[in-house]
Amino acid sequence: MNITKLISATLVLFCFLTSNVIAQNDAKSNEILKSVSAKYKSYKSLSASFKLSRIDQKTKSSENFSGSILLSGIKFQFVLNNQTVLSDGTNTWTYLKESNEVQISEAKSSEGTITPTNIFTMYEKGFKTKFIGEKTISGSVVQQIELTPEDTKKNYFKILLNIDKKGQFVKEAKIFEKSGAILTYSIVKFTPNTAVTDNMFVFDKTKYAGVEVIDLR
Repeated sequence: MNITKLISATLVLFCFLTSNVIAQNDAKSNEILKSVSAKYKSYKSLSASFKLSRIDQKTKSSENFSGSILLSGIKFQFVLNNQTVLSDGTNTWTYLKESNEVQISEAKSSEGTITPTNIFTMYEKGFKTKFIGEKTISGSVVQQIELTPEDTKKNYFKILLNIDKKGQFVKEAKIFEKSGAILTYSIVKFTPNTAVTDNMFVFDKTKYAGVEVIDLR
């Protein structure tokens, strides 16, 4: 599985957590999502660690990953396996550990790229939502909501959210791709209002001996 695509999918998921959701279609899902969105948007910053699994229904193959994300305003730090993406809102650094290489690009890049410019807005429209019901996962009651994109050209046709009823946070999310693959994100640890400093969102090449710098700006 292309790690870059996984990074994009993960950022999309966290965009949802911090955005004003959407063109809702039933009152129950509307109420739940507004509460969750308001809670996330009240945080000055947030950090989370997560597990990600990808199951290909056609080939019966599976992959497992773990990662973390740190968000503060338009700045972010994202780690998945051997790739790290940092952005201070002006520049974006993508570090590839295996090749000891960092690519630098402008935060405002080509159309369709996930950047700090659109990370908080791409989920503000374009979805139909439906409250599915409640179930218990690992001892916690979750509320299930189904999101269906209005744009049929998306590479996925459904997102299923499991929202912790008591804590009002997304406990698990499943993205159903048209290819037959299912991506499952499970939040391992979530910390709101994490203490952050500006240097957390800037790549410091002095910490990576011999790193190759590719400036794409």
